[in-house]
Amino acid sequence: MTLHADPHLALARPVQPLTPEGCQECLMLGSPWVHLRLCLTCGHVGCCDSSPNKHARRHAAADAHPIVQSFQPGEEWRWCYVHEAFV
Repeated sequence: MTLHADPHLALARPVQPLTPEGCQECLMLGSPWVHLRLCLTCGHVGCCDSSPNKHARRHAAADAHPIVQSFQPGEEWRWCYVHEAFV
């Protein structure tokens, strides 16, 4: 995995997941998800781009919170939606 030096990393901070049990929107809708992403700006938990609703990407665009971290056990990678790159 190639890491990208990204100016958006300045927006990342320690956060607590708002809905540790799953994707915030999917839980409200009763919709399934594939994998989860944690917004490193506010703690929003959203579903990945392989999920039907892509809530993590939608949150990043709507709230201008570009950096997420995998919320899957054992994974610690981070992604910038603006640059479409690992950071």
